[in-house]
Amino acid sequence: MKEQILPAQGKLGVLLPGLGAVASTMIAGVFATRKGLSKPVGSITQTGHIELEGTGNQYPLIKDIVPLATLEDLVFGGWDVYEDNVYQAASVAKVLDQHLLDALRPELEAIKPMKAVFDRSYARNLDGTFIKNSATKWDAAQELIEDIENFKKANNVSRVVIVWTGSTEKYLEQSAVHESLAAFEAGLKNNDPNIAPSMVYAYAAVSQGIPFINGAPNLTTDIPAIVQLARKTKTAIGGKDFKTGQTLMKTIVAPGLAARALGVSGWYSTNILGNRDGLVLDDEQNFKTKEVSKLGVLEDILRPDLHPDLYGNLYHKIRINYYPPHGDNKESWDNIDIFGWLNYPMQIKINFLCRDSILAAPIVLDLALFADLAQRAGMYGVQDWLSFYLKSPQTQPGVPAENDVFKQLNTLKEVLREMIKEEEPAKKALTQKKETEPAL
Repeated sequence: MKEQILPAQGKLGVLLPGLGAVASTMIAGVFATRKGLSKPVGSITQTGHIELEGTGNQYPLIKDIVPLATLEDLVFGGWDVYEDNVYQAASVAKVLDQHLLDALRPELEAIKPMKAVFDRSYARNLDGTFIKNSATKWDAAQELIEDIENFKKANNVSRVVIVWTGSTEKYLEQSAVHESLAAFEAGLKNNDPNIAPSMVYAYAAVSQGIPFINGAPNLTTDIPAIVQLARKTKTAIGGKDFKTGQTLMKTIVAPGLAARALGVSGWYSTNILGNRDGLVLDDEQNFKTKEVSKLGVLEDILRPDLHPDLYGNLYHKIRINYYPPHGDNKESWDNIDIFGWLNYPMQIKINFLCRDSILAAPIVLDLALFADLAQRAGMYGVQDWLSFYLKSPQTQPGVPAENDVFKQLNTLKEVLREMIKEEEPAKKALTQKKETEPAL
């Protein structure tokens, strides 16, 4: 699937369905970094290093050796069910300090949402007011395509990527309308109720050769119809569900327990959060979508099929509760019942007081930049090498998911190394950069 990597020339448009807390935090962070007001902590593309074979102990920054778009070349836009511009959305979300937002106000106010594709049956706790009144889902997709074209012309961008930063949709299982591209397109025209809003966005993007990454646990790109379309249009796709708080901790801790061959009999996880995501997840249908995404992580890492004595009777329970006073400050508790030598029991307790959007923002940035890189490298179809960022990674058909965060990071860097091997000018640029650096 890989061809010579096209250069990152011109502006890159980053379009986000859902300009709420996560999207506004990411956008504000990029602007703050551009102005030197802060640093992009948590972003692998901006702060991560990579070891290169044949370069001794040199560990260049990924952004210095991999042909990524720069932060200065990013132009942001998106859709939302509310009419607030990004400054207003960020102020309402209360994730970032208001003084910082005020310093970025002109740039943030300039980003105004386009009307969203919305179906309240998929998010019953939201009452969207800034929405398209399309006759059919097919018409909605065509309107999104027009939105994208208008955005490109208005902002003089040469390429676009789309990352879903909208809400979790209600639980949906794959059905006949998802089985083929022909069935899906007929379903769009017939307003099939099993086509979710996120799927309409994915279809609109992929039909135009625009990379689409799903940041929620929705059934969106991981259906045969969208995979077929991605192959047809040679477009990069991926997902799903940003790996931020509690699941991030699980993918760090569980591999360590498995590495030491320690048994796990129970893992109880509960969360409280009060942002829009928490409100949406307060509906049992939407919570189920998130629950299914989170439940598979431990089984994939611990492999009870290979280690029945250690993990065969693992009881895994997950709860998420909406608690408005916490706002975007998610709090998670994990009680882990483990056992060791001679089956003697022990416990681990984790209380993670995190900020959901602060953890998600650099993931959105990295996925946008890597999706654009994959597209320019001719790597179309499912980008399972981006699993590092995702709770429930979409993989190539028939390929099992890898959820060990350390193995995921190794895979990501291996793919980047393979790209660099074919990009000799990039290596030469690194050498020249080092030769011109002043001696300390």
